[in-house]
Amino acid sequence: MLHGADGSVATLCLDLDTSKALQGVVDSDAARLRGTLMASGVIFVEDFSPSGGRHLYIPLQERLMAAEARELIEALALTAASLDPSPHQNITDGCIRVPGSAHKSGGHQTLITPLSQAYDILRRRNPGTAVDALRTALAPELARNRALKVRQAKAVAGQRTTAAQPLPLTAGSESALRRIARTGLYDTARYKSPSEARMAVLDHFSACGWTMAQVQNELTGQFPGLAALYGSTAKQNRLIKQEWAKAESWTQKTKPRERRGKDAFINNTSPTFPTGGAITKPSPAALHQLVNDLENVLYAVLDHRLKDRGREGLGLRFLIRALLAYMRKKETDLLDVGCRTLATAMGKHHVTVARLLPILVQASDGILTKVADARHKAADIYLIQLPEQYQQLARELTWRKGKIHSIRPVFRALGDASALVYEAIERGRHSPTSAELIRNTGISRSTVEKALTAMEGLGMIHRDGRHWKITATANLRSLAERLGVMEDYQAHISRNRRERAAWHAYLDRFLDVRMNEVDLYDPEREELWIPPDDAALWLAA
Repeated sequence: MLHGADGSVATLCLDLDTSKALQGVVDSDAARLRGTLMASGVIFVEDFSPSGGRHLYIPLQERLMAAEARELIEALALTAASLDPSPHQNITDGCIRVPGSAHKSGGHQTLITPLSQAYDILRRRNPGTAVDALRTALAPELARNRALKVRQAKAVAGQRTTAAQPLPLTAGSESALRRIARTGLYDTARYKSPSEARMAVLDHFSACGWTMAQVQNELTGQFPGLAALYGSTAKQNRLIKQEWAKAESWTQKTKPRERRGKDAFINNTSPTFPTGGAITKPSPAALHQLVNDLENVLYAVLDHRLKDRGREGLGLRFLIRALLAYMRKKETDLLDVGCRTLATAMGKHHVTVARLLPILVQASDGILTKVADARHKAADIYLIQLPEQYQQLARELTWRKGKIHSIRPVFRALGDASALVYEAIERGRHSPTSAELIRNTGISRSTVEKALTAMEGLGMIHRDGRHWKITATANLRSLAERLGVMEDYQAHISRNRRERAAWHAYLDRFLDVRMNEVDLYDPEREELWIPPDDAALWLAA
């Protein structure tokens, strides 16, 4: 039994089970957990079972309450697909099979750690400082677990208030193919062999726009189940290139053909093609210079104007940042980016973006101008320029270092205020203090301090005396994956694709109308009319 009479635990038990993932995933998870524990200075005892599972025992000097232990185990479970947190989730009946115990399938739990070393570890045990270091290392997973619990509580509350309606899936629900890639377990009724399951996963990644290098990197990262489906490293190295080529070929065959010709309708993410007039496209260098000048105007003028608008102003500030980021990427000052594309970049709803765009046109003081309305599959077209009243100011200010961003995925979990604070530190002309961050961002003291504490806990920033600096070793994309944000991001993209496809299908109904010859000419009706000559008109007069 894991829990005492008061519910506290003296040992944290990590149960890696082959029923939750393939053997290769269990071995990969065990290696990853060993690295995490050793990096935090945590000592542990390890054994394995005849079924292929593994147990890691973390003895504690000070007993932990059940809620604290459960939180740590659930956070570790987010890093290991085969970890079963249920023993720590059941206070009354949570138990685990210890080394030397008989196994139900035959054999015994076998100790991996040398007996003398295991005895020493169980005698010395882990101090509270080691547990605190483990909490620090698991800060992203702990924050993700709390967010999941809040989301589940809201879903349950919504289900109670609308009992007649089914509970909708959460935005971060995992697709079946990605679950196969993570655990290696698949539906045998649908896929007859590991080879078919592998090809389904590879086809999915190819259709999502992944590259072979990205897939290979994730075989030892978030998708060890895909590697386990190969059975061995030698087989994986021999087959992966061939199978990836097949997946790309399948994607090209099933990809819908695009319309060709001048009368083809463009979608809301394609570049704008002017239809006439003496329009000279600026050079890429001139456009990058224009974006740099607009960034100076944004930081010097627009941010200070928009910060007084409260929550709406925060959305407007990120919307102009998203437009400038697209302007630099597309190398054009005419943008026809759709609301759903901007919503994905900002982590907002597309209705919110559609409401903010007209407001930004009025508040930008001539920087953003709408030049054409949306038509068919094309979005509204906006012109971004530097007004005459700001040209002198843009020339006097020096350009900022780095690139401008809308909302990077990690800040979907941390919030807009954290994104602004991080940007102020990252692109500041010098390392700012807390007081300077409050003044530069225009955000309240309590919100800035909360954002700084959260980002410091995640290792994104650090304090050097009174000044804040960016931690160079922090990987924001990896941090977003650990926070579970990438699932929401991919779900947002998938939802936009479905809605856009439905809208395009609705428009295509009107393009498929075909006129028959009888609709243009009726042979039974005399339509020929010969006008009278001038003489007949004179005699009639």
